[in-house]
Amino acid sequence: MTSFHTHRARVHDASLPPYRRHSALRTCLTRFAPYGLRATYHHLTVSARIPRFLEADPDALVRAVDELHEARELWRARAEEYAERRRAQKRAGRRLPPETAWWHVRWWGSPNAAWEHDPFLHPPLRLSDYVRRQNALLDGAVLPGCPACGEQGPPVPLPTGPGDDRGDGHGHGRAELCRCCARVLTPCGCGRWHSFEPALRTGWSRIWGREHMTGGGEPSPYWPGVRGEARVERLESYTIHWGSGVVYGDRDQ
Repeated sequence: MTSFHTHRARVHDASLPPYRRHSALRTCLTRFAPYGLRATYHHLTVSARIPRFLEADPDALVRAVDELHEARELWRARAEEYAERRRAQKRAGRRLPPETAWWHVRWWGSPNAAWEHDPFLHPPLRLSDYVRRQNALLDGAVLPGCPACGEQGPPVPLPTGPGDDRGDGHGHGRAELCRCCARVLTPCGCGRWHSFEPALRTGWSRIWGREHMTGGGEPSPYWPGVRGEARVERLESYTIHWGSGVVYGDRDQ
């Protein structure tokens, strides 16, 4: 298996056609994608201003892979420290980690799972800033706002069922999501896991083809249209069931 650095070098290789450099960028994303592959790719198309037609600005691919590389180096340094600490803890007889590293949290059941279902919902932070923030939280820092993006505005309440069966405003019936990135800040009080997904999903092929970008490398003002808090408000809740190794969801009414 070729390395991240090998594919990064291919993105930098101006002798290669843009489509091959673009393919190498995608392979880099399979090695490291802090927002998930699709959401991280979407982020890079916007932050690096990758145009819909790659030939218009192939250097945008270099800007994208270098941003990814910068964040990955920060993660690698922190991951090595974490691994060394875990080895010391195991030698001392502590088999279970006192904290789970943010890069080990699976997407199913993660408070950030909405980024997988709607790649347009992710922190607006530069990737290196996101990694620094997550590393600081792992080290015990107390940071203001949403743990993912730092948004300090009021959360967006979304229904998760027919109503509050506890009568205290915190029972089954709603969860609270970050108005910026849709991270679940307050889960539903029923104790079940609810997945928040868009009613109409944007196909990966359309995002991969950068239909959301203009020929000049700017976000299209016409597609997909709904952004920010209004996009979070349009998410629908599904109750996730776990059993016999199978994960499936029912739409909450």
